[in-house]
Amino acid sequence: MKLATFNKLLVSLSLLASSSLFAAPITFDVGGIQSHGPRGDADNTVALLDVGANSLVTSVAYDFTLTAYTPSWLSDMVISFENSKQTEGVFFTPGIVEWFPGTRSYAGFADLVELGLAFEVGVDGILRLEFFEDWDDLPGVDGQWDFGTITFNVEPVAGDVPEPASGLLLGAGLALMGCAKRRRGAAARAAA
Repeated sequence: MKLATFNKLLVSLSLLASSSLFAAPITFDVGGIQSHGPRGDADNTVALLDVGANSLVTSVAYDFTLTAYTPSWLSDMVISFENSKQTEGVFFTPGIVEWFPGTRSYAGFADLVELGLAFEVGVDGILRLEFFEDWDDLPGVDGQWDFGTITFNVEPVAGDVPEPASGLLLGAGLALMGCAKRRRGAAARAAA
């Protein structure tokens, strides 16, 4: 492999590694998800999102429409987002004060850091979502998340991930070591 090709490879790998370390929004489509019973009910929809090992969930943006079927209320519809062990996370009830059935739209943003609710997913990198009912009113479906999205902002935990500049310095150092070795080899061959 030519030295120029090797250097380009190192720079590309360094940039790839560095770019994967920045915060990234994860968007989840809630369209058509139904909620059946209380948290942990076997019929509830559970989604597992791989957001990266030890990532910190720092904010949530949402824009969706819900329908609660009579006699269930909009205030019964809840989504939990938490780590896979279900030891850290947040419960979110969009229609918290709407004690009636029907269809409503909700949109907003919550800065979990500012609210003191930011949390880390575990080493498995799994963000667990469960759509459930605070109160089970009906056999079967109590409500539906008609359409829309939830977007989570996740960031790598600083202590667990090297700084992007560290990756670039490592790549540059390896490239310089390769150059120095090649020059020494060429000088030794010329002397012989």
